[in-house]
Amino acid sequence: MKKSVIAVLILAGVMLANDRVLFAQDSANSTVTDQDVQLLRKNLRSQKKQLIAANLPLTDAEAVRFWPVYDQYQAEISKIGDTRFALIKEYAANYNTLTDAQAHDLVTRMVGVDESLVQLRLKYIPIVEKVLPGKKTAMFFQMDKRVALMIELQLASMIPIVQP
Repeated sequence: MKKSVIAVLILAGVMLANDRVLFAQDSANSTVTDQDVQLLRKNLRSQKKQLIAANLPLTDAEAVRFWPVYDQYQAEISKIGDTRFALIKEYAANYNTLTDAQAHDLVTRMVGVDESLVQLRLKYIPIVEKVLPGKKTAMFFQMDKRVALMIELQLASMIPIVQP
């Protein structure tokens, strides 16, 4: 268990360091391209998979069944991430001129993204349970949620609060 906690903290540090390098640019060169974000997201997905592989104790037979399910799950999470990224870009583009109606629309759609993630996890619990025993399924979803929360925290710290 200690190994898992340490690995999560290391991953969080790596993610935070990567994000700071990407987003903490001087104002003269503050453009972050879609390609930059896509590369960062790909790197985060790879690190997440490495973290899970290092900490989820799988037999060879379980691994053969689990990793294709994991890859499918991650592909669906990535699509939801695309939606989240589009909303963040829209917010950034309209930040200085945001109307009440736009703010309402953005927050409603962001909550919809959160709901999509919850629904996806609910969809995949029985799918993962078909390839892993209950405790390992729970462990996987705990690790998945912790990594997601770390990413959420980092995003939240970088996105300015709406000003009335």
